[in-house]
Amino acid sequence: MLAIQGINQYYGESHTLWDINLRLSPGTCTVVMGRNGVGKTSLLKAVMGLVPIQSGEIHFDGVDLSAKSAELRPRLGIAYVPQGREIFPQLSVAENLRIGLGARRDKKRDIPERIHKLFPILKQMAHRRGGDLSGGQQQQLAIARALVLEPKLLILDEPTEGIQPNIVHEIGDIILRLNRDEGLTVLLVEQKLPFARRVGQRFCLMEKGRKVAEGNIAQLNDELIRKHLAV
Repeated sequence: MLAIQGINQYYGESHTLWDINLRLSPGTCTVVMGRNGVGKTSLLKAVMGLVPIQSGEIHFDGVDLSAKSAELRPRLGIAYVPQGREIFPQLSVAENLRIGLGARRDKKRDIPERIHKLFPILKQMAHRRGGDLSGGQQQQLAIARALVLEPKLLILDEPTEGIQPNIVHEIGDIILRLNRDEGLTVLLVEQKLPFARRVGQRFCLMEKGRKVAEGNIAQLNDELIRKHLAV
């Protein structure tokens, strides 16, 4: 489904991503992990076209993404939940969700009913301003806004960051439901090891802009954790 082949990316003179290769099969959940500043967010942004790549290729469902602008990538079926959520604080919950509808391929303008089934709290708070929600509720709103696209691939950047434990568990339940019950392919960056092990099927470890290990989540052993994740 997603094939990243030998990509290199720079911020000015700083070489951020080094020859990254990563493949996602349909229906899998892959967790990208590593210490702060190793290029995890840059990798996700490269997939979304938010930062340019110097070399290499990114293909999604056989389509070369390098020829597609960032604005067009959601129309191919890729939804992105950025770090920090980036909801519109002055707009209502319903208005935030409708903004996501603008990138739908079929031009539908109604919020899918399944969104409210996944996130019943958002239906109750439809008229409340996004900025008045708790951090956990804002994260649910950010995920729901991505899902109104009804994407093939959902990309999340640290969805549990700064979230209270009960909401972290709820977000995990939603990812599991989407991935294992509905077959949605998921790529996420995550720092919390228990959460990664709960929702992930595969892992990718990064160190100084390079991929240093990958495999099934059961292969994420103590040696790899100590070498690449411990602080």
